[in-house]
Amino acid sequence: MSAKQYVQHLLSFIDESPSPWHAVASIEAAIQAFQFVKLDEMVKWQLQTGGRYYVVRDDSSIVLFVLGRKAPAESGFKIVGAHTDSPGFRIRPNAATASNGIARIGVEIYGGPILATFTDRDLSLAGRVSYVDDKGNLSQKLVRFYQSLVRLPNLAIHLNRGVNEDGLKLHKQNELFLLFTQLTADQLPPQPYFVALLAQAAGIEAAQLLSWDLAVYDTHKGTFWGANQEFYANSQIDNLASCHAGLQALLNDAVINTAESTLVCAFFDHEEIGSKSHIGAAGNFLTDVLQRISIATSSDREAMSCASANSFLISADMAHAYHPNFASAYEADHSVIVNQGPAIKSNANRRYSTESISTAHFIRWCKEADVPYQRYSHRSDLPCGSTIGPIASAQLGIRSVDIGCPMWAMHSVRESAGVQDHEYMIKVLKQFFSN
Repeated sequence: MSAKQYVQHLLSFIDESPSPWHAVASIEAAIQAFQFVKLDEMVKWQLQTGGRYYVVRDDSSIVLFVLGRKAPAESGFKIVGAHTDSPGFRIRPNAATASNGIARIGVEIYGGPILATFTDRDLSLAGRVSYVDDKGNLSQKLVRFYQSLVRLPNLAIHLNRGVNEDGLKLHKQNELFLLFTQLTADQLPPQPYFVALLAQAAGIEAAQLLSWDLAVYDTHKGTFWGANQEFYANSQIDNLASCHAGLQALLNDAVINTAESTLVCAFFDHEEIGSKSHIGAAGNFLTDVLQRISIATSSDREAMSCASANSFLISADMAHAYHPNFASAYEADHSVIVNQGPAIKSNANRRYSTESISTAHFIRWCKEADVPYQRYSHRSDLPCGSTIGPIASAQLGIRSVDIGCPMWAMHSVRESAGVQDHEYMIKVLKQFFSN
């Protein structure tokens, strides 16, 4: 595919994945044509050399792997890690309230979104529900409202005269309620009405519905922009773009049919809130999967330790692209430019897992793939963000590098990045898997 075709495929992937639970479902759909077999963590695994497998934990984290022709103890694991979640709003349990005849939906802030970007957008809800099925079993189901369902209107400038000078500041407790519907006399009270609407969307009865995990998403689909259509915009580019790039690199016959090392894509939920959960990078999900692969391929008690010592992790997340309107926000000698290749992200305090040896490996793969690369370092007077790299590397004892495509407006409801960079990322990850 061309660079633009790759990004069109990415935009469709994001549009089909308005929540982490939908993102994993989209990945599962994508790998079916490649004969991946789903494994159950509750039963013993029987693995075959060259086999293609995946494991889902709690619907929003997934690990895929292709078992190499050599045992991991001999050839190690080649791992691409990314995350399925994005910052935004999540719906509260007692969601719906009323104020002067207007029903509102209460939200909690998930991660660190740019709150102001959610105002005056066509928003809706997506996620999963838990319910009692017709046989009395506890079940889960994905749910999504496709229409614009809720909105966070701005206060008129006549009532907020300083907004352009002081910036839009929203009180996190009082001013983030999403306007939902205008109540009528014959309508259910707000909470029962919301539950009934949610149950209808899930195709169940309201009495069956027990609980939900719902994210707020922007219904505006992804698009290309720029005089030469060289940029693209969508929600959740951070970090579904990296998930997509890793998946595209793996789902390649030249890669998976000739793999000597065991190839792994690990996409975690909860990165935006610190990764500390049973499905996050700080949990045992990936460790369990790699250990079980080692056990299935070797009777040697030291097999996992040998495999870890011979393994490599590429932590793929997005990077802060240079914004010409805010030049002072960047470290002058480390500004990365859109469409000029992936950025290698470094931090002396190990907010990124990158060090000189892992950097050298990644530069070599870039050169072999004919992909340009850039170096990113954060300003010393600003707190540096982090990602799954340091966490997963420490958990596994595996050398790692943190890299990412440059992007604008990270954590906005509408982010932007470069078309060419996405192809560059796929090419270098493919080279990593093939090396």
